[in-house]
Amino acid sequence: MLAEPAPALSDLLLGLIVMALAVRLGHASKASRHWRTSFWWAGVAALAGFVHHGFVKYSDRWDGPSWAIISAMVVIAVSYLLAATVADVLGPRHHRTFWLLRSIGLGAYAVLAVTGHAGVAALLACESLTMVSILVLWGWAAHRRHPMAGPMIVALAASGAAAATKAIDPSVTGRVGLDPTSVYHLAQIAGMVLLYLAVSAPRRHGPEPHPAPG
Repeated sequence: MLAEPAPALSDLLLGLIVMALAVRLGHASKASRHWRTSFWWAGVAALAGFVHHGFVKYSDRWDGPSWAIISAMVVIAVSYLLAATVADVLGPRHHRTFWLLRSIGLGAYAVLAVTGHAGVAALLACESLTMVSILVLWGWAAHRRHPMAGPMIVALAASGAAAATKAIDPSVTGRVGLDPTSVYHLAQIAGMVLLYLAVSAPRRHGPEPHPAPG
């Protein structure tokens, strides 16, 4: 018997779909390898979420450490998402730009840690700053009419909307026999599929990446 059946099974479904998309993305030769790596980590995190909600939740001792590991996987997935965005929007050699943007979320968490507010929730909240950086980059790319920008912004907006479902009152989601976490998992499937479509679509001719210093 699963400890939390709905969150566990919805995480399992999310993980299997994202892993399948990662495999398919491997055949999209023009997609940056960072995209594929981000999908792999996101898929592994979701599958680990299945184990967490399904079995680890029975253990008070391992509940916290398990969630911390899954959160670290999400951080890695977001890091590769940023790396792929920097490569596609600015160019493949802007390593300093990547680390500058990456330091925003990590720096914010370091400040919270020093002030005694460290924790998994704080870490994930700081990662939202990295997501904002990614969205800003694609917004800038849209201004320059980058061919991937429109689909990418739609995909990121869908993922953001999925995350917002976690704030829905359980009494509302309970009407369909689900909890907010399960709804989030299911909604995130749409976001990941849209992200896959944006990344794997044939690249049309568009403006060259901006030669910003990096």
